[in-house]
Parts: sequence; C-alpha cells; structure tokens
Amino acid sequence: MRLTNFTDYSLRLLMYAAAQEDRLVTIEEAAEVYGISKAHLMKVANQLTRAGFLRAVRGRSGGLTLGRKPGKIVLGDVVRATEPDFALVECFTPDNCCLITQRCRLRGILKEAMNAFASTLDRYTLSDLLLNPKDFGIKPAA
Repeated sequence: MRLTNFTDYSLRLLMYAAAQEDRLVTIEEAAEVYGISKAHLMKVANQLTRAGFLRAVRGRSGGLTLGRKPGKIVLGDVVRATEPDFALVECFTPDNCCLITQRCRLRGILKEAMNAFASTLDRYTLSDLLLNPKDFGIKPAA
C-alpha cells in the first residue's frame, strides 16, 4: 500500500505549520522548504482548511495556521480526509468484476490489515510529529 503524494504533502504541511507555533506560514515558504509544487500545495492547503485542520487568514500579511491544537489532529483523520479511497484491490471498488470475490478470502485479510493500519494512525496525533523550526532549515524569529 502507498499513500498518495496529496496525503504525504498534507502531513508535511501540518507538521510545518505546527512547528511554527502561532506564526502564520505561507504556501510559498512551505513549498520552498519541501521543494514541492506551490500549485499542488495550494490544493492541499485548501482541503486541509475545509476539513478544519488548518485555518487560513486572508490578506497581505495572511497565511496558514493550525485549525486545532496539534494534540487534537488525529493522523488517521487526516489520512481519511485526504486519501481518495482505500481500494487496495479490485474487490474493494464499486465496479468490481473479479470472478472469485464471493469465495475469495483475500478481501477479508486485506480489510483486517487496513483496519489495523487505520487503528494505528488513530493512536497518534500531530503532537507526536512535532519538530522545531530549525529542523526545516529555518532560523527562529528573533
């Protein structure tokens, strides 16, 4: 299984915002720190804002900050909000055409594995991922 880049960037943006504490961060600076597309990160930020994980402040001196305290942002919730689906194999999809679905035991095993994956993520919050601004190559504000 592999998470999408969208989810990876979502987690990274949240980690970056959390490291800055109450300082507003911009899409531009986060994109530069991570070396990723500003346009793609803008889509990520929009979805995280709609889901309440980030809060956007508009205006010339605006930016992004966490929408909740780091201890209230559950990693499993972020992954569920950003992944398009968890269809590991065809039989998990609505248009499943696999001939052996009715008798196959693989689906149940994979579903159990997915539940274990989600359960593990649900035990951790953004607080468990906190870094210092210097970890991102940024000097602390004076």
